[in-house]
Amino acid sequence: MAHRIISFGEIMLRLKSPEHERFFQSPLLEATFGGGEANVAVSLALFGESAAFVTAVPDNPIGEGAIRELRKYGVDTSFIKKTAGRLGIYFLETGANQRPSNVVYDRDGSCISRVGPTDFDWNTIFAGAQWFHITGITPALSQSAADSALAAIKAAKAAGCTVSIDLNYRKKLWNYGKKAPEIMRGLAQYADVLIANEEDIQKCLGIEVAGIDVSSGSLNIEAYKELATLVQKEFPQVQYLAITLRESHSADHNGWSAVLIGKKGGILSRKYEITDIVDRVGGGDSFSAGLIYGLLNFKDDEERALNFAVAASALKHAIPGDFNLSTLAEVETLMKGDGSGRVQR
Repeated sequence: MAHRIISFGEIMLRLKSPEHERFFQSPLLEATFGGGEANVAVSLALFGESAAFVTAVPDNPIGEGAIRELRKYGVDTSFIKKTAGRLGIYFLETGANQRPSNVVYDRDGSCISRVGPTDFDWNTIFAGAQWFHITGITPALSQSAADSALAAIKAAKAAGCTVSIDLNYRKKLWNYGKKAPEIMRGLAQYADVLIANEEDIQKCLGIEVAGIDVSSGSLNIEAYKELATLVQKEFPQVQYLAITLRESHSADHNGWSAVLIGKKGGILSRKYEITDIVDRVGGGDSFSAGLIYGLLNFKDDEERALNFAVAASALKHAIPGDFNLSTLAEVETLMKGDGSGRVQR
């Protein structure tokens, strides 16, 4: 039986330069849709879960296009509001080799940034739900969006949902007078599951340890263990802390793994060497979706849940666009060790 999972956040219009071109190197931009919590909802729906996405979009053909895209993949869009404002946009230039990818946001005044905590009927939304997911991107948009995020989390807890937060620090977004820890520490107090990379924890929660450098291209596992200990000390209600470990050798070549600190201690996942990245945007969201699916369906097998999440997100790196269009069978095949990429006949 499918689990009912709710996510709340922003869906945006994504405008990407073709292939690995620089912005406007040719007069084309590829238009798709994406956004942290929306990406999670799509992935979970494709895994067979009952995923609903809550947001606000403009009452115009652009907003309708975003809703249709979600419906296409089986996401419940019945709680999406059509309001005044605009759909946020992000521009993406995909990097190659030593040239990094670049994201430019154009989302000021978006519909979701204008919503307030009483704009949604949270009691109805969470009726029958088992899980609620949100990221640190939504509270970074505006004070009213942060207030709405807190209201949603409190309603989810009251309804008995497990709450997961992907901290997702975005330095280009925190511009409305609050620093990330001022908001995110308050939200994290309600989290059962925290998902992050090392930068997210330090920038969102203000918890830092020596020996972690995201630009070094290598990992200090002992430093991560120390970081996890500090998080659990300050947020003792957190049952699971998942930290993704990305070794960025170049824009095309990443090492990809994760660690899960759960009820049975720390578990390090299998590591994937991803040497020909097609699109890494949405990789963290695909990990979140995989972890949610794994923790709901594999129960006490924390190692299997973690490796499912890492395999799902490894596959996302081979798919253009924000959404992870991998199937349950494809993830399970990779988990079993078949990463050959041979044609399936």
